[in-house]
Amino acid sequence: MMEMALKPMVLTFYGIATVGLLLYGLNCYVMLILFMRRRREVQAHHDGRITADDVLVMGDALPVVTTQIAIFNERNVSERVMRAACNMRYPKGRHEIQVLDDSTDETLKEVERVAAELLEQGHDIKVLHRVDRIGFKAGALQKGLEACRGDVIAVFDADFVPEENYLLDTAHYFASDATLGFVQTRWGHLNRRASLLTRAQAVGIDGHFIIEQIARSWNDLFMNFNGTAGLWRKSAIVEGGGGQWETLTEDLDLSYRVQFAGWKTLYLPHVVVPAELPEDINAFRGQQFRWAKGSVQTLLKLFPRLMAAKVSPFKKLQALFHMGGYLVHPMMLTLVLLALPVLHMMPEFRSASVLFCLLSLPLCFSVVAPSTLYMVSQRAIHTKWKRRVLLLPFLMVVGIGMAVSNTRAIIEAIFRKESEFVRTPKRGDRIVKQYAIRLPWVSVVEIALGLYSCWTLVQYLLAGKLIVSPFLAIYAAGFLFIGMLTVCQTFIPARR
Repeated sequence: MMEMALKPMVLTFYGIATVGLLLYGLNCYVMLILFMRRRREVQAHHDGRITADDVLVMGDALPVVTTQIAIFNERNVSERVMRAACNMRYPKGRHEIQVLDDSTDETLKEVERVAAELLEQGHDIKVLHRVDRIGFKAGALQKGLEACRGDVIAVFDADFVPEENYLLDTAHYFASDATLGFVQTRWGHLNRRASLLTRAQAVGIDGHFIIEQIARSWNDLFMNFNGTAGLWRKSAIVEGGGGQWETLTEDLDLSYRVQFAGWKTLYLPHVVVPAELPEDINAFRGQQFRWAKGSVQTLLKLFPRLMAAKVSPFKKLQALFHMGGYLVHPMMLTLVLLALPVLHMMPEFRSASVLFCLLSLPLCFSVVAPSTLYMVSQRAIHTKWKRRVLLLPFLMVVGIGMAVSNTRAIIEAIFRKESEFVRTPKRGDRIVKQYAIRLPWVSVVEIALGLYSCWTLVQYLLAGKLIVSPFLAIYAAGFLFIGMLTVCQTFIPARR
């Protein structure tokens, strides 16, 4: 009787997860189509852009720029980004630098020392320090906005290293288009070769910046400012409602509010700012948790405004896929948990064709579709792309392994549980401080779920259901790898 009562519930949840993963998988191919239709236009824009020396001739026609550098307890990287910001070329007197330092450790003294040295060299740089951290990064940026003199705001996180021509390659777009709200540029990778984890992250980030951002920006869809390595028009921020911190992804929130207010956006894939990737799995997990929770918080906050916006249904649909992208993780988790009950509770589905439709298709799309997107992105920007494609299986393992932690983040967002903005620790080019990270209890759940997935895999093999087995093996590998790597990197100190 209990089995009969549970059967409709299992089927319902399994069906929702199946349909959801199918839709998200299909949307990866939609992104690829949108990317391909605009790829030549983007390349022509890149080839026809004016040089940095041509921009310098514009002189007073260029906007005054304020560069904001947000720092919190990041001594390893603070000096590097400050010097890089001061080295950026721009007409004299039209560039100021704000170091927004909320640090509670020795980072503040280091920042003040470097700022004093750079000020003596003639750079317009100042340090703004807060002791309350209200609004975390968003609050610091808002305080800097209220005190800045720039019409355009360039934003960099502490681990980013802009090149000297960055402002000359980007700021002039605001002078030529009065409706432009923000410009986003591409992230590069300073430490891509550090480990398999950083290599996999690099491929994943390239997929977002090469395929998704080009597809959205150049097809007049809603796109997001990625929190760093970009520029805002100050008046667009004000008209969009200013800095708000109800969500952990204040950048995504502000991006949509500015676009709802009618401002245009521009993505420049040819302008690249190198940055550090998290080398520690705990740091990576924390970053993904923040992005997952913040994006769903933003979706819940802005959903009514999105539905009321006077844009096409397709544009609204893509915005939902965009802000709700991390919802694939609870869907994947649901499929893994219910795969074994489905096998035992539904003997009438022993037909291979029916089993393929119920199990293989959603699992296939959840794995193959994103991998195709990443492969195309590597081919688009790297000559030796085939070597990088070999990382795709590992990227799949890492992505699947994040499902437990990111599902927890989404649950917290739905039930409006507040959590602190936790910055992602970075090693920098010099390790002067080791930032400790506690072992998250979720790693125990991941290991347990990995063992459960292994048991499920064995049951499917014994039942002769070989079609689904490879996907279950990937899921088992993902949970076990992330869980065990977390334990290892927490208790075994990294070599300096």
